[in-house]
Amino acid sequence: MTLQIASTVRLPTRHGEFALMGFTGFVDGLEHVALVKGAVRGRADVLVRIHSECLTGDVFGSRRCDCGEQLDAALEKIAAAGAGLVIYLRQEGRGIGLTNKLRAYALQDAGMDTVEANHALGFADDLRDFTAAVDILKALEIPNVQLMTNNPRKVDGLLSAGIDAVRVPLLSCVSVENAAYLQTKADKLGHLIPESKSRVAS
Repeated sequence: MTLQIASTVRLPTRHGEFALMGFTGFVDGLEHVALVKGAVRGRADVLVRIHSECLTGDVFGSRRCDCGEQLDAALEKIAAAGAGLVIYLRQEGRGIGLTNKLRAYALQDAGMDTVEANHALGFADDLRDFTAAVDILKALEIPNVQLMTNNPRKVDGLLSAGIDAVRVPLLSCVSVENAAYLQTKADKLGHLIPESKSRVAS
């Protein structure tokens, strides 16, 4: 089934007005969405954030990670640019799901890092798949993007699918609560953690 736009609605946010687009036809059967600012269809060098769902960070403001902060920063940058989109993928906990993510948190509280916890639960480092994001970009006829991410795997995923991507670092504060987590992502998952934003207390 070809990916199709099912509905587009106006979504006023604290960063201004966006269009929220829902789709049908994802291969994984999940409901992913795109939050769009301005005219992006067919446009080159669009500012894009591919963001994987993080209930604890995005909704509850958890300081165990920097997900909510990155999402907010991406929306702020897009609003300032006047055009861009956030592709919001429903793959919680790097693909292991919410309940398993909470189990992984418990293991981290007992001394494991985020990668060790995934392995202890029988999962790989990162189970996320960015096919849905590629499908959305192709449905919107966007040939190349400025991708706001610290994760080179996202860039590689787009490049391998034929979408040119230039990485734009996404700054976030390092706190007492998330410092070890961010360092593990850098050391074991290859994330490029910008050093230019000041460290803050938890």
